[in-house]
Amino acid sequence: KLASESLPYVVSIDTVNDDLFVWDVTLKGPENSPYENGKFVLRLQFPAQYPFKAPQLLFQTTVYHPSVQTATGEVCSAVLGTWGPTLTAEHCIMTVYSLLQDPSPEHPLEHDIAEMLANKPKEFEKMAKKYTKEYAK
Repeated sequence: KLASESLPYVVSIDTVNDDLFVWDVTLKGPENSPYENGKFVLRLQFPAQYPFKAPQLLFQTTVYHPSVQTATGEVCSAVLGTWGPTLTAEHCIMTVYSLLQDPSPEHPLEHDIAEMLANKPKEFEKMAKKYTKEYAK
């Protein structure tokens, strides 16, 4: 159902080891962002209680972002807002893409990165571009 017409920035969606509850979604970095020209793999791990419980979101690609744990790739669960059964995988993908489009120091898992973004945005952009060039190939 998730077609590239509705999400043109999605390069591919693959199940991991044929497990329908674990998807790897490859996203193009948004234009005019520090993530431009990067390819980022986002893993969605759906719990048995889905859609009543939100999937876990984990970047498989190292990304420099205040709402993403650098070491693990964990995306801050608060970015999805209040989860409900009417929300979908498409909603998760769109939400994460918007984080890349418009990084914000809100909902930080990496407080140092959030502080840099808030107080030294040029330095943040330089680091995010460096990580994108190095890891998001």
